[in-house]
Amino acid sequence: MFNKILIANRGEIACRVIKTARKMGISTVAIYSDADKHALHVQMADEAVHIGPPPANQSYIVIDKVMAAIKETGAQAVHPGYGFLSENPKFAEALEAAGVAFVGPPKGAIEAMGDKITSKKIAQDANVSTVPGYMGLIEDAEEAVKISNDIGYPVMIKASAGGGGKGMRIAWNDDEAREGFQSSKNEAASSFGDDRIFIEKFVTQPRHIEIQVLADTHGNCIYLGERECSIQRRNQKVIEEAPSPFLDEATRKAMGEQACALAQAVGYASAGTVEFIVDGDKNFYFLEMNTRLQVEHPVTELITGVDLVEQMIRVANGEPLSITQDDVTLNGWAIESRLYAEDPYRNFLPSIGRLTRYRPPEEAMSDAAIVRNDTGVYEGGEISMYYDPMIAKLCTWAPDRGAAIEAMRNALDGFEVEGIGHNLPFLSAVMDHPKFVSGDMTTAFIAEEYPEGFDGVTLPDVEIKRIAAAAAAMNRVAEIRRARVSGRLDNHERHVGEDWNVALQGKDYDLRVDADPKGATIRFADGTTMRVEGDWTPGDQLARMTVDGAPLVLKVGKITHGFRIRSRGADLKVHVRSPRQAELARLMPEKVAPDTSKLLLCPMPGLIVKIDVEVGQEVQEGQALCTVEAMKMENILRAERKGTVAKINAAPGDSLAVDEIIMEFE
Repeated sequence: MFNKILIANRGEIACRVIKTARKMGISTVAIYSDADKHALHVQMADEAVHIGPPPANQSYIVIDKVMAAIKETGAQAVHPGYGFLSENPKFAEALEAAGVAFVGPPKGAIEAMGDKITSKKIAQDANVSTVPGYMGLIEDAEEAVKISNDIGYPVMIKASAGGGGKGMRIAWNDDEAREGFQSSKNEAASSFGDDRIFIEKFVTQPRHIEIQVLADTHGNCIYLGERECSIQRRNQKVIEEAPSPFLDEATRKAMGEQACALAQAVGYASAGTVEFIVDGDKNFYFLEMNTRLQVEHPVTELITGVDLVEQMIRVANGEPLSITQDDVTLNGWAIESRLYAEDPYRNFLPSIGRLTRYRPPEEAMSDAAIVRNDTGVYEGGEISMYYDPMIAKLCTWAPDRGAAIEAMRNALDGFEVEGIGHNLPFLSAVMDHPKFVSGDMTTAFIAEEYPEGFDGVTLPDVEIKRIAAAAAAMNRVAEIRRARVSGRLDNHERHVGEDWNVALQGKDYDLRVDADPKGATIRFADGTTMRVEGDWTPGDQLARMTVDGAPLVLKVGKITHGFRIRSRGADLKVHVRSPRQAELARLMPEKVAPDTSKLLLCPMPGLIVKIDVEVGQEVQEGQALCTVEAMKMENILRAERKGTVAKINAAPGDSLAVDEIIMEFE
């Protein structure tokens, strides 16, 4: 077995590989850019080597720099993680020439499957069901339009060397095909150094289901069930689960056997994933093969008990697989939620900055439930603009799907993140969405269920009332503390009022708080009562309460006359006032937000790539105004209405912060 492995990656996947290597008794080497000098993977590894400036194309994907780090440390093998150099055949070739083991498939398999055009042709030859499309290289936007018309809209425009949702666009007409072709080409060149594009039919009402395969160098190949990855945003997976709530055993077997046939057709060895699009009638079509470890591999590990990173290392060491297809059993259900530094209230645009608070739920394992959190950050660390915005992958396992969802709800409620925009509220909202709970979803789930974007959750009345009761009890604890600090209270708690008004989410409750040493009984004006218990103290940012015996987990912040409370995807201002204060508050005018309707504001920290208009130009609704690049994704900003450009405040090459003014309109 290897004595030392270098991880040619960063973030949570580097930390994940280090954990398994440590378990196997293998020492590890991390590499890092200037931006990652204090990163968690650097702290966890036994050794760390600096490889250059923050941009990945000057550090993490520069093969010569990684090879120099390997030579300097004497690493015998390299695990590439996912992204970066994981599917670069030139890197595999360089390692082979240096006599260093690549913890991944052979170079030929990477070349064959890493190129989507070639892989589809091989899949067709191997009798794997494929999606109709044009596999030749496309020279320009006009040719892309012609091909799209031949295939029939809608079409998917893809980067041949793509992955992670980059270099992908859906086009429904000629204009979108032209624009999508150029954007995909630009993103592909920026992210992968390869701007080749191909086009295929976009299957409507699809589900994205992938098969995990594991193969060795001795001709053995098995599949470890499937993962449902249909909850996607901008072609990037957000929530995954294993197994799929849609497949039956016959379809699972057919997909698994085709996946293994494809892997063996290219002499595959290591862990890999064959992705399929599955329609409502369970017809499945080959999408692509990822010749690497997938982001969502933990859910497969949780239902099979197989450590995929360990298996990859053993295969790279020349060992045959220790398990056969008959040994693979799917046990229980697992769900993964990807926590991203993306602001759901700003159409999921990237957010960067310092994690002023980062408290994941405690990892736990029992026969009833498992909580696992794969992460690469820590409290006080920074989310950089240079890399993927993923913060963590929160996973739960339970004996059945309903219990796994409930475990995820509770874990998300207890996950504290402050300092940046993040998608925790959205993840919580999905866990309660009827379509997700029923398992009835497609890859269009987010577009269909949140067509105007995500603006928070409106909680049902019963839940609002529970939160109101908890807030009233918490407020009493806070009032007692304030009275004691001010000297108004000297062990005479009767000075703290019992009658209160709680206002939240448009609801208004008059209530009475009857406290005792174990908690409080909340008596509402309508005659109902609720029993609240918990050990929350003022200053705690997480309150674990019970209301009538049922658990309630709240993220708590202080506002004037109350709390900012976040729960189950809702972000609430909860005002707790005395009856007189409530009476006066109803008379106060509401603050009016400033008018920004004539301004184009930068929606995220990013780089201005292109300005499409000029001063004095009249623009139409939907017209492209400029392009902003953030975290390697190009975002085209469009006019919301007809108008005339009065002033342009930014130019290509400018780096802007959130809400900086790009241009003004008359």
